[in-house]
Amino acid sequence: MDALPIPSGPGVAKNPVTGRSRAKPSEKESRVSEQPGFVLHSYPYKETSLIVDVFSRDYGRVPVIAKGAKRPHSKLRSVLQSFQPLSVGWTGKSEVRTLTSAEWIGGLLPLERAALLCGFYLNELLVKFLARDDPHPALFNHYVSTLNQLAHGESAPIVLRKFELFLLKEVGVVGNLTICTNTREKVIADQIYVVDPERGARPVHPSDSTPWVSGKTLLDMEREEYADSITQMQSKLLMRFLLAYHLGGAPLNTRQILIDLMQL
Repeated sequence: MDALPIPSGPGVAKNPVTGRSRAKPSEKESRVSEQPGFVLHSYPYKETSLIVDVFSRDYGRVPVIAKGAKRPHSKLRSVLQSFQPLSVGWTGKSEVRTLTSAEWIGGLLPLERAALLCGFYLNELLVKFLARDDPHPALFNHYVSTLNQLAHGESAPIVLRKFELFLLKEVGVVGNLTICTNTREKVIADQIYVVDPERGARPVHPSDSTPWVSGKTLLDMEREEYADSITQMQSKLLMRFLLAYHLGGAPLNTRQILIDLMQL
């Protein structure tokens, strides 16, 4: 994945997808310690260091410089790995802070094979949808639960659909899918709808080219019930459509890799 640009502009955090500004504290925490977190993404910085995107429970997505992390004998080399539960600390008030500590705390099984690629897909979604310094503790907990489910071999398509919808709701680009925007009443299970990315569910028109979904699928998704094969198929197409819309058509690299592997 390409190096991520460091946003500028004091006092506000903009969602990279919606462009909406969310108020931030006027002064960032100058020193944070023992914060639960995960590495989402890292890339080289100068000769011996890394810039690391950390997804923390109480501070959201935070960029930090891990000085000397590329040195052969650095203790950080084996710690700053994706999907490892960490206790991290940093200092500074600039856009990119300085990592002061990172310790592995365990508690999760490692991801293997297809589950590992699914984990990278989750991380790519978080990097692209979350503004920096914008806390999402509920999403953090859901991320931990999702990694745990993948590690224990639960159905990846179902686990991913649940996470995708939770993420879009958490960042405020998707509302309650079971409320019809025309009537403001609950969708009817045996009727067909489309989901307008800006407004929500409405009855389908014959000319609609966006994914058609049954009211039952929308009700199942809201209840996180995916046992029905039609719900699985329709929810996959719907989430693919919604993600593409809110990403402005920007491709998801890990999704394409998953598709290629499935074809093989």
